[in-house]
Amino acid sequence: KWNSFRPWETYKADISIDVEKHHKPVKFMDKFAYWTVQALKIPTHMFFQRKHMCHAMLLETVAAVPGMVGGMLLHCQSLRRFEQSGGWIKALLEEAENERMHLMTFIELAKPQWYERALVFAVQGVFFNAYFLTYLASPKVAHRITGYLEEEAVRSYTEFLKDLDNGSFENVPAPAIAIDYWRLPAESTLRDVVEVIRADEAHHR
Repeated sequence: KWNSFRPWETYKADISIDVEKHHKPVKFMDKFAYWTVQALKIPTHMFFQRKHMCHAMLLETVAAVPGMVGGMLLHCQSLRRFEQSGGWIKALLEEAENERMHLMTFIELAKPQWYERALVFAVQGVFFNAYFLTYLASPKVAHRITGYLEEEAVRSYTEFLKDLDNGSFENVPAPAIAIDYWRLPAESTLRDVVEVIRADEAHHR
């Protein structure tokens, strides 16, 4: 139930966004960010393989961190310097909330076991602190890492959609939380949910 506000009053998905867009790493910092994400991707893909739900939960608990860290640090910086953020605080905090809703949706669908919840807890703790320190050292590198993480998320959800389309994964009904948040039709399915989540990730790049 939505006790404070209705999500559609502040958020709307755009599935027409280009999901193929890629930022080619040219500068050293771009390459550093790119290969950092690639290094993180290898063990993750080896561990989860085609376990899309578990992969999505881990992905979203990580993806929800950058917006909150960036928004928090920019908020404090704005207070210290007595200057505006140019709208970035609001944008980053809204991104964090959007990613959190992705996680809430997949939790409804996957019904994770205690050990899966423990994994999410551990990964979030490690990533939050690592990203916090990275942002303090170089906000540009931190934002670029986020961009490449989102590109990987788009690719992962594209693979998820392929498995839903070819019948390798059951296309179950969409949970109520997703229907409310994205204002989906009542008869929407998991495929519809994954499609709007992929669009969100593409928007966050």
